[in-house]
Amino acid sequence: MAQDDLNWNLLRTFYVIAQEQSITAASKRLGISQPSVSNALQKLETHLGCKLVFRDSRHFELTLRGEKVYQECRDMFHGADRIAQLAEDPLDEERGEVRFQIISNLVSPLIDELLRLFHQRHPSVKLNVETRNSHEIVRNIGKGNINLGFCLLNRPVLNLESLRLFREEFRLFCGAEHPLYGRDSISERELRQEPFISFSCATEGMGLEPMAVLQASANIGNRVTGVSSNLQEVKRMIVAGLGIGVLPPDPVQTDIDRGVLWPIKVTDRPIGADVYFVNAPKQSLSGAERAFVRTVEELAPMYQDLV
Repeated sequence: MAQDDLNWNLLRTFYVIAQEQSITAASKRLGISQPSVSNALQKLETHLGCKLVFRDSRHFELTLRGEKVYQECRDMFHGADRIAQLAEDPLDEERGEVRFQIISNLVSPLIDELLRLFHQRHPSVKLNVETRNSHEIVRNIGKGNINLGFCLLNRPVLNLESLRLFREEFRLFCGAEHPLYGRDSISERELRQEPFISFSCATEGMGLEPMAVLQASANIGNRVTGVSSNLQEVKRMIVAGLGIGVLPPDPVQTDIDRGVLWPIKVTDRPIGADVYFVNAPKQSLSGAERAFVRTVEELAPMYQDLV
């Protein structure tokens, strides 16, 4: 028998009969008369050339072939229902690419959840992630080279939309080869004489709050002898003993545990920097980028008390 010969309405009626285990219940569910349901079952049995149901006034049971046909119908109609749901699902309406820039080695449950949730909602959108320092990110957004970025800022950026997400902790470190390694008590006078390894965004006109805190509170970090935009390279110079410098503790915790880095207590004032999500004006964003911004704005309040 060819597939085109099958009557899908008869199969749907039989599927409901088998589910309900009753002609009467099937007729109520389908909203048609019992004789019409019985007639449809008889037509399908005649068309297939086999008995599908054993039934009398007190008993209803699918035949072996009826059970097999029912199983096939169940898979078929479940698949049809899933296709209908996919066609109506509005979450995958966006396509294209979301490209954003982010500072390197940023540890953030908020951003982890952002990427997971955005991909779940918009699986057809490609994510393109680039690492830059904060100064480059703000400059690139201002010039229109990119529309979205996560960076460290002292304050919101003029003429760009800036949403504060959370505060990232920093600490002052030296390496195992440094004379200050292992010391718990170090005077600010000693630290002022030390060469400093810095992030380039702290020396390119934007400023970086951890540096500003150290310079304002302890006059530390004025003599910079090493600079990089990459956290791993800043850490490499500190570990090698070229100078002291500030790093976020989470990405370097393994190095602290191994004794490669030594945290230096220098001030009672917390050393940290605010992480901002910065984006170009919404009218210049693509549909996928606007959806990404909406997801950031949705999640940010949920994480205010968690970070």
